[in-house]
Amino acid sequence: MPLEKLKWIYLVILSLVWGSSFILIKKGLVGLSALEVGSFRIIFAAVFLLLIGFKSMLNIRKRQWKWVLISGILGNFFPVYLFSFAETEIDSAIASILNAATPLMTLIFGALFFKAAFNQNKILGVVVGLLGTAGLILSGASINPDQNYLYSLLVIVAASCYAMNVNILKTHMSDISPLAIAAGSFGVLLLPGLLILYYSGFFERELSNDVLQQSIGYVAVLGVIGTGVAMIIFNKLVQISDPVFTASVTYTIPVVALGWGILDGEVFSVWQLFSAFVILIGVFIVNRSKKVFSKFRKQAT
Repeated sequence: MPLEKLKWIYLVILSLVWGSSFILIKKGLVGLSALEVGSFRIIFAAVFLLLIGFKSMLNIRKRQWKWVLISGILGNFFPVYLFSFAETEIDSAIASILNAATPLMTLIFGALFFKAAFNQNKILGVVVGLLGTAGLILSGASINPDQNYLYSLLVIVAASCYAMNVNILKTHMSDISPLAIAAGSFGVLLLPGLLILYYSGFFERELSNDVLQQSIGYVAVLGVIGTGVAMIIFNKLVQISDPVFTASVTYTIPVVALGWGILDGEVFSVWQLFSAFVILIGVFIVNRSKKVFSKFRKQAT
């Protein structure tokens, strides 16, 4: 299959999987603390990836392990805990919307630290997407005035971590297989995840509690599918597309997350629907070629 079509298929799959991750975090927090949700997410993802990708890790060269470690910390370790803490105070859909700051951060960090080139179409697309994101945030804040939006800063920090990770993957890790990157990244996080879970006090709780077991089940799905499988697809997407296209998945994730939020009883307005549509327009603009827009401008004049 041509890479141009394949990258769009990957984008749709990631949108569905990661868009569903926010509601799984919310369900996990019913019976678990934020630290426990983050730790279990790492543990389940690490065990799954090591089972299917241990042999691929052997192909990672010694000099490349530095970048695997950095990628694991920035792209997985910090974000899983930041999102868990953020969703203790803000809706799952709002968290997914705030995550749409990732493409803008990717552009900024790429230009500042990785000598990345970007054209006016990508800038325009990011701006349009952010306008849609701002509309979602403002309408959400008006509907849910009791939520503590200071916790939204945790999502912005997580988005910045994702942005740095995308640029690192594209710049320093394009010659490593996606499975090896995912398995290696979570392999180095397994021990820290276990230690944090131990010191969180989880093993002092009544483990036969039904609510607790259900929450662990939700996080197991989140860890294996929403993190393990998704990271393999994401790493492949990074290798066959540019960083801004890859990061634009964060513009389509809120559409899925909002759908889950509605089903779970979160309040949703017409303005939020309109803003979600604006976000999709931003994704379209980001990924149109320069020639298409040049031709359009000539016809308009």
